[in-house]
Amino acid sequence: MNLKKVIYISLPILAILIFVCYKFVFSKNNASVEDAKPKGGGAISAKLYVVIPNLLSNGITAVGTLLPNEEVELVSEAAGKVVGIFFDEGASVIEGQLLLKVDDAELQAQLKRAEYQLALTHERLNRQKILLEKDAVSREEFDQVQTDYNILQTDIDLLKTKIAKTEIRAPFAGTVGFRGVSLGSYLQLNTIIARLVDQNKLKLEFAIPEKYASTGFTGNKIKFRTEVSPEDFEAIVYAVDPKVQEATRTITVRGLYNNANRKLLSGMFARVNLIINQSDEVYLIPTEAIVQEMEGKKVWLISEGKAHSRSIVTGFRSNNQVEVVTGLQAGDTIMVTGLMQVREGASVKDEMMR
Repeated sequence: MNLKKVIYISLPILAILIFVCYKFVFSKNNASVEDAKPKGGGAISAKLYVVIPNLLSNGITAVGTLLPNEEVELVSEAAGKVVGIFFDEGASVIEGQLLLKVDDAELQAQLKRAEYQLALTHERLNRQKILLEKDAVSREEFDQVQTDYNILQTDIDLLKTKIAKTEIRAPFAGTVGFRGVSLGSYLQLNTIIARLVDQNKLKLEFAIPEKYASTGFTGNKIKFRTEVSPEDFEAIVYAVDPKVQEATRTITVRGLYNNANRKLLSGMFARVNLIINQSDEVYLIPTEAIVQEMEGKKVWLISEGKAHSRSIVTGFRSNNQVEVVTGLQAGDTIMVTGLMQVREGASVKDEMMR
């Protein structure tokens, strides 16, 4: 009798407990579904990334300096007063352009005199030749006039060379720097007039460890960045120093960069990546697309507008990209932003990054 009473009393209490537990679990699940929905009732707006094959490059990192393709200090080869300056500081000049003129009045006068003497000697030489044919003069007399004529011709060539040295011309096309002389000043021999630089192409010089000395780098690509721009630039190795620098145990490498757009200047600092080889195609994804969990790493894969988590295994890592070894394939679309809001099966609005 007591047992029946206990059962009759316990059954209603048990039913009430089951009902309370059911309501609690149902409310929690319902709240989870609501949490998965973005505020406002719409799909999650996120940047997406389409996985495509990429070439993963292996290389040597270094720091380097950009050098001009050609550079020269323009110096005077003749002493005298500056009578003409035909360039502006910082201006571009063409090959052979006249840049500066030194007074050559005295040399021009000497040249004119020598040319008169040469003309006179030439007439004398012609007469001597006729007389020699008639045996009216000796061979010795004819040879003396011939020698005088040749000496005058040599003197004229020497004067023309001296006159040419009074003109400073651009040996190649480039940009002229600041000038070191003024109009009317007296120019001494070997005075620096200005610096001429060719920056249409730039040489990228850097050093790498001696352990790579036996590696053939000529023709390899160089990726580099400068402080003036986040842009990646590309050069090609054209020469490697055959000698190892004893002080640093490094070898010097030079690459050539086409600077026709004049984005860079000689003397700039560069962060260099000398590419040794390129591996097979791999899948690279943005670093921020990866979610780190206790069990490992995952990404949120978007299929038919719905988000689904996918475990992945990663490999090589750069500043902003990570290689995915397993877990993804070409054409997969993954989320890059909105990772804090997304839940399994949540709707995601496509907003392709590429």
